[in-house]
Amino acid sequence: MNDDSSRASAIGGSPAHRDRLPADTGAAPAANGQRTGLGTGTRPGGALPDWCPSWAERLGDAYLSGTSCVFLVHGNVRDLVPLGPESAATTTPAADPAAAFGTVGDFLAREVFGSWDVVLAYDVGKGLRPLAGSDPSRLRTMVQWLSERLGNASAWPREPDAALAAIDAILDRNLTDPPEQRKKIAVFLDHAQYLVPDGDTASASRGTAGRLVRVVGWATNPLLRRVNVAIVLLAETMAEVHPRLVTNPAVTAIEVPLPDADERRRFALATASAVGVPAGQMDAVERMAKLSAGLSLESIRAIVTLSAREGTAPDGAEFGAKKKDLIERSCRGLIEFIQPRLTLDNVAGHEAAKARLEADAKAIRRGQLDAAPMGYLICGPVGTGKSFIAECYAGSVGIPCVELKNFRSKYVGETEGNLEHALGVLRSLGPVVVIIDEADAALGNRESGGDSGTSARVFSMIARQMGDTRYRGKIVWMLLTSRPDRLPIDLKRQGRAEVHIPLFYPHDQAEMEAMFQAMARKCRVKLAPGLPGPVDLELGLSGADIESIVLAARRKGLERAAAAAEEGRPAPGGDEIGVADFQEALTDFLPSAQGLEKEAQEIAAVLECTEKRFLPERWREAVSRPGGRADLQERMAELRDMAGT
Repeated sequence: MNDDSSRASAIGGSPAHRDRLPADTGAAPAANGQRTGLGTGTRPGGALPDWCPSWAERLGDAYLSGTSCVFLVHGNVRDLVPLGPESAATTTPAADPAAAFGTVGDFLAREVFGSWDVVLAYDVGKGLRPLAGSDPSRLRTMVQWLSERLGNASAWPREPDAALAAIDAILDRNLTDPPEQRKKIAVFLDHAQYLVPDGDTASASRGTAGRLVRVVGWATNPLLRRVNVAIVLLAETMAEVHPRLVTNPAVTAIEVPLPDADERRRFALATASAVGVPAGQMDAVERMAKLSAGLSLESIRAIVTLSAREGTAPDGAEFGAKKKDLIERSCRGLIEFIQPRLTLDNVAGHEAAKARLEADAKAIRRGQLDAAPMGYLICGPVGTGKSFIAECYAGSVGIPCVELKNFRSKYVGETEGNLEHALGVLRSLGPVVVIIDEADAALGNRESGGDSGTSARVFSMIARQMGDTRYRGKIVWMLLTSRPDRLPIDLKRQGRAEVHIPLFYPHDQAEMEAMFQAMARKCRVKLAPGLPGPVDLELGLSGADIESIVLAARRKGLERAAAAAEEGRPAPGGDEIGVADFQEALTDFLPSAQGLEKEAQEIAAVLECTEKRFLPERWREAVSRPGGRADLQERMAELRDMAGT
């Protein structure tokens, strides 16, 4: 059998799969006695069984194409994966369900490279060791073969440089052996970020540089690509691995996603059976699995086990809190779940904006995801309720809402790693609303800004995810900022933050009255009949200003009540704010003196608006007249010069 045909038949499942080949496949052992490695599946080429996850299929296809022998497997690599039907068949209800599941390394060793002669693993903690799954005779054969080349197993190198040099020597010797004596060798380098970490190549230590050169050399060696050799690097995030390796065209990156609905369901039911969940609660287990998007299988096992121990329903009231806690912890605090308690019906004013958001929310609820925008840019002066309307939108859609927290770190590569992990969780959570407050400061731009290119890479990652139309209606981005002019145009274009909604201070008496009534309800007080009455719109009161006035009037009422009680008189008003208290609070209130900056924020919102109906009448007239937008841009430039912004 020549090298190319041997390579094409080498990858595949364990011997158990070959024993169950369908009778009509015509499969038979190769003439030279080499194992074919064909699984029981019906995928093209028979490389892997049908039940294998899609990421393993991509790895198999990339290997069989002959274009790569080095693979960077990243993402959810610390979770459990199914190990095959024969493992599930041997799992009794009383057994640990993990018997049918294992680590990514176990899966690769047993299922993808289960028919290979040598599977050698290395990490800086455990050193070199062979992986043979549950086959003791195969393990003994591997140890014997490796001992002939590395010496006694107790003397196998543990230090990274020595271990990679030993692996290199094994691969070189295998190339020089006669074709009939060559072995099929798979090498796993776990926790690859500690072997070839991210960093500046010029400042890398000698050991790091040497390991990087060695791995890149394997990837670009045409001789290794023509024989049955595969090197798999495992890392949680690509951002923590050296970019010279990540961007090398000879290295194939394979992402392991969080489990899908079917995987979660199968694992949850197996776990429930193992821990003694009553048969009558299996429907609740299935509902929990359906709602557990974003959780790993290990997290699902924790939820099911804890529910069984406490005797509570797996999908009960505690489930939401458990899921929130587990996801936030897995993301290291990078995202925070927001529990929307209100809907757009609770928003006072902003009628045109509410109408557009409500229409989009109905489309998503109906499943018409192709009609939903990729994202929104909510802008306007400070205090106009940008965060509030975003949360109310999530409440109207009825989907989870998360806020992307500060993911920046002072350590090299960690910022990108944090963001990569958070984006992976968001992709699995969908549909989800993602709120990024102060987006102009959080997202950065294409400029490196003296931070070794971190800001530029963060910007690129966010922009790429925002523009991925596969997630239209599944990840809804809401960028909130009072200075949209500072956001790069790449993020504001159509196909990313498509709908630009400006919010303004109350611009007529009806909206002003609605805002005062809404703030009174929020503060749990009542306004006396006739309040607030006419309010000077030139004051430019924001929602926060109006809330402050309501609270000040309430305090004055409480002071009057306390004074009356001391004098033995009846306390006036109760929970109602009287006319005198209200007028005194309104007269006494001084709005912020940052008039120029507020005007700049308002004009910036007008210039960003994508639909005229969102604008108050005076601004609609301003942008509709000839040269109106140019005049506003000139005024914006003047304000920047005067305010120094």
